[in-house]
Amino acid sequence: MGVEEPLSRMPQMRLDELLEELQARINAARGTRDRVHSLLEAVVSVGRELDLSQVLRRIVEAAALLVDAQYGALGVIGPDGRTLSQFLTVGLTEEEIARIGPLPAGHGILGELIRNPEPLRLTDLGAHAASYGFPAHHPPMRTFLGVPIRVRDEVFGNLYLTDKHGGLDFDAEDESVISTLSVAAGVAIDNARLYEASQRQHRWLQASAEITNSLLSGSPRLAVLELIARRAQEITGAALADVSVPVTGADDLVVELAIGADNDTRRGLVVPVEGTLSGAAYKAGASVTTTGLAEDDRYTAGPRRFDGLGPAVAVPLGTAAKDTRGVLLLARHQGDPVFTGAELLPLLAFAGQAALALELAERRRDAEQLALLEDRDRIARDLHDLAIQRLFATGMTLQSAARLVQHEGAAERVLRAVGDLDETIKIIRSTIFGLRAREEDIGPSLRARVARTVGETATTLGFPPRLSMEGLLDTDVPPSVADHVMAALTEMLSNAARHAHATRVEVALQATSDEVVLTVTDNGRGIPADGRRSGLGNLQERARSVGGALEIGCPDEGGSRLVWRAPLASGPAE
Repeated sequence: MGVEEPLSRMPQMRLDELLEELQARINAARGTRDRVHSLLEAVVSVGRELDLSQVLRRIVEAAALLVDAQYGALGVIGPDGRTLSQFLTVGLTEEEIARIGPLPAGHGILGELIRNPEPLRLTDLGAHAASYGFPAHHPPMRTFLGVPIRVRDEVFGNLYLTDKHGGLDFDAEDESVISTLSVAAGVAIDNARLYEASQRQHRWLQASAEITNSLLSGSPRLAVLELIARRAQEITGAALADVSVPVTGADDLVVELAIGADNDTRRGLVVPVEGTLSGAAYKAGASVTTTGLAEDDRYTAGPRRFDGLGPAVAVPLGTAAKDTRGVLLLARHQGDPVFTGAELLPLLAFAGQAALALELAERRRDAEQLALLEDRDRIARDLHDLAIQRLFATGMTLQSAARLVQHEGAAERVLRAVGDLDETIKIIRSTIFGLRAREEDIGPSLRARVARTVGETATTLGFPPRLSMEGLLDTDVPPSVADHVMAALTEMLSNAARHAHATRVEVALQATSDEVVLTVTDNGRGIPADGRRSGLGNLQERARSVGGALEIGCPDEGGSRLVWRAPLASGPAE
């Protein structure tokens, strides 16, 4: 009995082993089925999206889920083909990303996949020859799986996966699954890019029609420029849009229009042509791009105003360098995609419309000036041919009649009236001469003179003042008043440079219906009560001489504010 009992258990043990092996194979088949099902779900999920940014996010999330990776990333290769222009991650919190610092540019292991676009599996990524190590505050990572994503035989980017849960290594099956996903991802990215291009083209056409309608309807130049800049900012997803125009008589540009974050700070800034992105486009007469505006060593001149900004493009408003009337600057946030060639083509067409707007505004202004001069000539002819002749005839009649007047007092009054008529004729002749004066006799515009003077003061102050101008400064302000405005501006800026010790100076010039107002504000030490006031006395006397006034104030945040005003119909104060 003792020998037969073990022999009877042997078939039972072999049956148990067979059942366990069968169960293992069933589990493996079920696992494979579940994984294939998950892969199909991921492919469908990725292909369902049409927004490119959402497609990229879905791809990296699906990849990490399929191979049970703790961390995943998708790097988009930039136009240079050597670095990453965009980097999306999963598994890291916003706080961890902020502590790590700038996103990878494509060096080390990440760059290895760019140089050799083939799947790469590593048991310890730190042991690879191309590894650079991790930056401070970066979580430790060991296992690695990288797979390129191709779009129409072009490497679009790479999938990076690290640290499989459970401490396991990525295996050949993981590589096969991610490679399969990358093929579906390439198709989804291509579809999303085509859809995005068609939508963008539709928006450009709509914007072009809107701008053409605005041009033909006679909208003001600045309104058309603002419409162009705003639509360009919206369509390209830029964080800001600036339109800069050249300063007459100086090698500088002034930011005439600013849209986006801190637009009040940028508007009116005078920036040099040399060493700025806008200046480079202005000089070349062609578009100029950069992948990181805030860090680009080529464009560091002028006031610092681009912190936190990345990809940017400057497009000239004109057809050639000699015809450039200004520059449109668009900049995105750091980490956003760079400007591609497909985006630059409609931008250049848009810039052509902006140049057309400026040219039409100039032609309209010239036509209005010509009509004004022709009207002056007509008035002058009428005054000369009609009014003066009639006054002269009336004077001769009165002079002849005075001899017939017997009363001495009445004769004297008639002769006095004749003298008044002679003076009136002299006044009318002087008026005729003034009406016939041409624009070249008046001198450069007040707007250009102010911009040039403010730009030149940047050297003395050590920083560029902020400038804003409103109203019909070149048409409504008489030349005599304009000369006083320039003298007052020079005096105010000189005082700020010598005595204020300020770090910010703001200049505002406004022409209303009845007066011109010049305001200069600084954040310096203010005007001491016992200090010298010869400069202020000169300003007050100058304002009084044209019937105006000077107001001295102190902003809430400290410093000083000088407001110099003069009536447009200038005359001494009574």
